[in-house]
Amino acid sequence: MNRENYQKELERIIETNGDNKPKLLLHSCCAPCSSYVLEYLSKYFDITVFYFNPNISPKEEYEKRVNEVKRLIAEMPACRNVKFTEGRYDPKEFFDCAKGLKNAPEGGARCLKCFELRLGEAAKTAADIGADYVCTTLTISPLKNADNLNRIGREQAEKYGVKWLPSDFKKKNGYKRSIELSREYSLFRQNYCGCVFSKAEAQRRTEQ
Repeated sequence: MNRENYQKELERIIETNGDNKPKLLLHSCCAPCSSYVLEYLSKYFDITVFYFNPNISPKEEYEKRVNEVKRLIAEMPACRNVKFTEGRYDPKEFFDCAKGLKNAPEGGARCLKCFELRLGEAAKTAADIGADYVCTTLTISPLKNADNLNRIGREQAEKYGVKWLPSDFKKKNGYKRSIELSREYSLFRQNYCGCVFSKAEAQRRTEQ
């Protein structure tokens, strides 16, 4: 079975849009991942960054990350016309969706439920603001499965009547560029995805 080439799909959409700049609701997981994505997509889309990540804990970590996204948008020239909106922060939403999956491996069933929660809210918000497309920065991570993210994203976009923008932002040296931009803007980089389970996993790795 041939894997979809999400980068090629994205490029075809950009080419089809021509000089038009469709409205895009971009779900952001953190500033480092958002940096390259915003630099790239801001040339082709009218972007509203949406920060909805109830998986992140503790609250201090959440606030640190959301503030870094705001700072990046304020300081990065490519973000001159980028708008920002923050979703609610209720960790109970994450723990409810992760119930019974405490021992699931990173990237497994618990993460899929978390993606569904976050991308579902992103798609709903995209529909609410009249966006043409919805997308996520999560596909830039080498640790995230682009097939899973695009599949879940499409399902949620269809549910709320918006178009899913396919992506695999790690392509075309996207991840490498995000590291360069993180250094340039002195962005706070975390060593775990955000939830208590991923933090415990990161700690186990460092202790080995």
